[in-house]
Amino acid sequence: MACRSAGRDPAAVVLTAVTKTQPAEALAAALAAGQRVFGENRVQEAQAHWSERRSGVPDLELRLIGPLQTNKAADAVALFDVIETLDRPRLADALAAAADRAGRTVRVLVQVNTGAEPQKAGVLPEEADGLIEYARSKGLIVEGVMCIPPADEAAGPHFALLRKIARRNGLATLSMGMSGDYETAIRFGATHVRVGSALFGERNRPETPSSD
Repeated sequence: MACRSAGRDPAAVVLTAVTKTQPAEALAAALAAGQRVFGENRVQEAQAHWSERRSGVPDLELRLIGPLQTNKAADAVALFDVIETLDRPRLADALAAAADRAGRTVRVLVQVNTGAEPQKAGVLPEEADGLIEYARSKGLIVEGVMCIPPADEAAGPHFALLRKIARRNGLATLSMGMSGDYETAIRFGATHVRVGSALFGERNRPETPSSD
C-alpha cells in the first residue's frame, strides 16, 4: 500500500523484519509466512535466534541494525550477511581484519547520524563521504547508507539528506524508515525499511532507541 501510494513498485522495497526481543514462535511464524530478511540489534541475541535456524533456511538474510563494538566484529562477520551500522574508521578496520581472517567479503552500510544527536550512533553527515571512501579502501563492500531520524523531528528532511549522501557516493541502498515512519521513507526512496512493532506488536520489554 505504501509503495503504491508513492508510485513505486513494491518489489523495489525490501522489508527487514526486526526480531529483537521476539520469542522463537514469532520467528517461526514469520519464516512460515515467507519472510526471509531479518534485522537484529545485538550479536549475542542474533546468535541465539539464528545460529541453529540458518542451515534450514538457505535464502535467509540477516542484517545487523544495532551498534557494533569492535570486539564483536569477528562474530558479526561470521553471522550476518550485511552490517548496516558502520560508523567509524576503527570499526571498518576491525571488520576488514575479521573478513580477512574468515576469507570472505563483508557487505556494509554506513550509518549516518543525520540529526547529530550525541546519544546516537552514526557518522556525522559532513564526515560520511570520508568514511565511505575509507571503508572502500579497506576492501569492505559499501552498498549504501542508513539512518534513524530524531524522534522529535519530521523524518522527511533526514531521509532527503541520506538520499543526497547516497547519490553523490554512487550508492544504491537506502535503509531508512521504521514502524512509525516507513511510509515517509518509501516516498523518499527507501530501498529497505526496518519494521518490528508493526509486524510483531509492541516489544516484551523496554528498549533504548535503536533501529526500529
